[in-house]
Amino acid sequence: MGEVTVRAIEERDAARWRELFTAYGVFYETAFDDAVLDGVWAWLMDAEHPLFCLVAERGTEVVGFAHVREQPDTFTAGPGWFLDDLYTAPESRGTGAGSALIEAIADHARTRGGGTVRWITAADNERAQRVYDRVATRTAWVTYEKEV
Repeated sequence: MGEVTVRAIEERDAARWRELFTAYGVFYETAFDDAVLDGVWAWLMDAEHPLFCLVAERGTEVVGFAHVREQPDTFTAGPGWFLDDLYTAPESRGTGAGSALIEAIADHARTRGGGTVRWITAADNERAQRVYDRVATRTAWVTYEKEV
């Protein structure tokens, strides 16, 4: 099928992105309705919105995506980056797509002043953690949430 390449998402990726983002929701036991899918897609197509998306391709098929946003880092008074979502289609796991997406995010950050790329994952997502442990440093921070 070919080597994994990473690029910015484009309009032509709408149907495949929707399929992959829906599967990502299912993986995390969340059903995204059309309002969420349409809303996030609109953000991704808006060059002024802070959220952007990179896609991983093998050949001509999009096999994964990463949603990322820049955020100010108060510990450095510089840029920081948050990887909101990363997903690789099950049949493409183990091909390097996830690692390629993370490296492309790092390259993006590097060209825009550096900073730290941060993300979270579910405690039971051990397969992803094996990848993350190879490409990044696991922290001791604990995450909290409050719905408002």
